[in-house]
Amino acid sequence: VSRESHGSQSAFLHHQVPIKNIERELICPICKELFTHPLILPCQHSVCHKCVRELLMLNHEDSFDAGSECSLPGSPRSRVPSPSMERLDRLVRSGSISSPGWRRGSVTPRVTTIPCPGCQHDIDLGERGISMLFRNFTLESIVERYRQAARAAVAIMCNICKPPQQQEATKSCMDCKASYCNECFKMHHPWGTPKAQHEYVGPTTNFRPKVLMCPEHEMEKVNMYCEVCRRPVCHLCKLGGSHANHKVTSMSSAYKILKEKLAKSIHYLISKEDQVRTQITELDVLINQTEENGQLAERRANEHFERLFETLQERKSEMLRSIEQSRNRRLDQLRSQVEEYQGMLENSGLVGYAQEVLKETDQSCFVQTAKQLHVRIQKATESLRTFHPAANPCFDEFVLDTSREETLLKEMCFGGVPDPPLIDLSRSRVYNEATICWRLSDDHLPTDHQVLEYRRWFQSPSQEDGEDSGLWRATDRVYGPSTVVCDLEPDSLYAFRVRSCRNSMYSPYSPEVKFHTPPAPAFGFLFSDKCGFSTERLVLNKRRDSVESVAGMAFLLGAERVQTGSYIGLDYIIGDAGISQGRHYWAFTVEPHSYLVKVGVASDSKLLEWFHNPRDTSSPRYDHDSGHDSGSEDTCYELSQPFTLITLGMGKLFIPKASSSSSVSSATRVGVCLDYDAGRVYFYDADTMRCLYERQVDCSGTMYPAFGLMGSGKVQLEEFITAKRLTF
Repeated sequence: VSRESHGSQSAFLHHQVPIKNIERELICPICKELFTHPLILPCQHSVCHKCVRELLMLNHEDSFDAGSECSLPGSPRSRVPSPSMERLDRLVRSGSISSPGWRRGSVTPRVTTIPCPGCQHDIDLGERGISMLFRNFTLESIVERYRQAARAAVAIMCNICKPPQQQEATKSCMDCKASYCNECFKMHHPWGTPKAQHEYVGPTTNFRPKVLMCPEHEMEKVNMYCEVCRRPVCHLCKLGGSHANHKVTSMSSAYKILKEKLAKSIHYLISKEDQVRTQITELDVLINQTEENGQLAERRANEHFERLFETLQERKSEMLRSIEQSRNRRLDQLRSQVEEYQGMLENSGLVGYAQEVLKETDQSCFVQTAKQLHVRIQKATESLRTFHPAANPCFDEFVLDTSREETLLKEMCFGGVPDPPLIDLSRSRVYNEATICWRLSDDHLPTDHQVLEYRRWFQSPSQEDGEDSGLWRATDRVYGPSTVVCDLEPDSLYAFRVRSCRNSMYSPYSPEVKFHTPPAPAFGFLFSDKCGFSTERLVLNKRRDSVESVAGMAFLLGAERVQTGSYIGLDYIIGDAGISQGRHYWAFTVEPHSYLVKVGVASDSKLLEWFHNPRDTSSPRYDHDSGHDSGSEDTCYELSQPFTLITLGMGKLFIPKASSSSSVSSATRVGVCLDYDAGRVYFYDADTMRCLYERQVDCSGTMYPAFGLMGSGKVQLEEFITAKRLTF
């Protein structure tokens, strides 16, 4: 470690950042000026002392007395006069400024909550308010060095010399809190006196205390570090204060660990300087490309909309032209008809003329004249009998129904490429078939469909297997949040990814997730409610895919025998289907609150023995399967036993012949694989398909999935295991 630290220090010496380049880190987030007497908030952000007070005042409903505080103008720096730090320390220690705006005896509750300007979280300062905050002396020193570097030519003068002979200070005494030239320092710190033992540093205006004192216990030095609150504490804080139940470390240990972490992180950043510069260059290129592509997208969008506008304008002009032509044509027809009828009125002399012709008695002369006259009279008569307007005044054929087009326009999506969905590991399950579920993105824009792709994943890149060798297969379009992939190879690793489609635009692929298929086909069964099932202590649901052990009165009465050396037995339940050949796999979940659960396989002959022989009066020293939760009895089995059970309980999985138990997740998923022909049983972590334990088992009879529960516990068969049985 020391070698690494020396290497890091040498790297720092070669890569020192000029003090003038760190101004951004020295600006208060509230007043936007250099820090003045910064305080460290519980969230580890620093804020000026005055700014903290002003935040408290702004959060308080009452104002100060008119004579004690001025009104609140715009600038935070102009609100409160700058007191000396000695006076501030006295006020802080006395608690008189713990919560500005609050007076003793006031009915208004004290306000000690402020919003942190750095992380935007509400910070509760507690009853003592500002007095509970540490001063950030390190930040004060850095700010002072920055000020000195910024003003360079302005020197710190001796506080003892009087003008015009005032000399430039060469030392500052941290005990006297004053700066001295060489002569004045020798005069005020003579050898052989207590002052000669004072601590002195280079010229400074920042006089920090020698020892950091605890804000809560004013006379105690901080000598420990609370890892929960991330702040220094004293031994009284740990013994009976607010940090009594917190994990603390020594200050030296915290100093060493934090300094090493910080040094390594800085060393890493320095070593990646070229990479950072390259990435900055890439980001600059991306910025330019974003600007150019954004402008190009705007131009293309304008072009598309202009074409839409032109098309609409063309259709509008064409329709208006058709309406105008139809209107003119109808008007002409109606006007012609009006003229025709107007002529009938104007030719009323025709009737008189016809009456005079009727007076003619000479037949030859009458026929000669009346024939043409009759044609004219008949035509006028027919027009009166069958009156029809020459044109229809309605323009219904030109009424447009644009509702569909309006809907299409409103549904036009300009969101671009949709965000990729995320595969939900907690809901996805893989057996012979894979049920893959995913969550859609939160961009609130609907997608048309999703496409799931999968491929077989080989551990060795040289291994090949025809069309499955690294080639992605795609499912049909999926219009929901899940799909099923069939015909997966057993004992294989598969990778899955999914993407969304919206308006023919596909999202990027989701991050790939890998699932390992079981080593054998899934064995379907339900819990048996007939063979050995105890209705007093086991509760079986209606679907028979979940069983729960209830510690009821029978369990309590049986517990009396514990004090005599006996124990309370396991309540067994088995599957309603047995295995007599082949390889089979099943999986289930043991709830984390379960006290003790044994899972595995057992032959029909062993089950008859368990169910017909009382087990709650036998001794754990006599029977290998004592039910004790240590799991130690599992190591005593002979290799030819017709059953194999492993123990789960209290959030742990106990592996036989293992030196210690291994922790499991909050909802333990366990898989069991029985190779009947080979006479072996395997136990898997169903999440990772990692084999936890295997052993020989006597498969001379029919083997059944077996479960034993004691105390409070619950076992849930997985849906794929029960699906085939529940459909019958």
